[in-house]
Amino acid sequence: MQKPVVGRSQPVETIPETIPNGPGAAAILAAGIGCAAIGILALAGDASKAINGLLTFYKPTGALSGVTTVAIIVWLAAWFILAGRWGNKTVAMSRVNIAAFALLLVGVLLTFPPFMDFVQGK
Repeated sequence: MQKPVVGRSQPVETIPETIPNGPGAAAILAAGIGCAAIGILALAGDASKAINGLLTFYKPTGALSGVTTVAIIVWLAAWFILAGRWGNKTVAMSRVNIAAFALLLVGVLLTFPPFMDFVQGK
């Protein structure tokens, strides 16, 4: 069913009642996934010398250079995949927002040194 919209000097037009929110939902959830990736990679780089060495792309910054680079790649890949799957669909934004916020919280907690030390048992 379509709802009429009257413009000032334009004839009556119709617009769909629902606009697909898939692309926006994909961007929001991908951002949460990217945040969680930063936290997980930071924890892994801090906990393991081998992973720290793998994530050191630029020696003056240490593993942080690899953590951020890989997290950006994860974020972009997640956004690309989710946007492809949800391009013309309407998804439950409340569930997407809750998941994205939970992933953001994971990222923040895992980059907070006292919490990171607690998780590692230091």
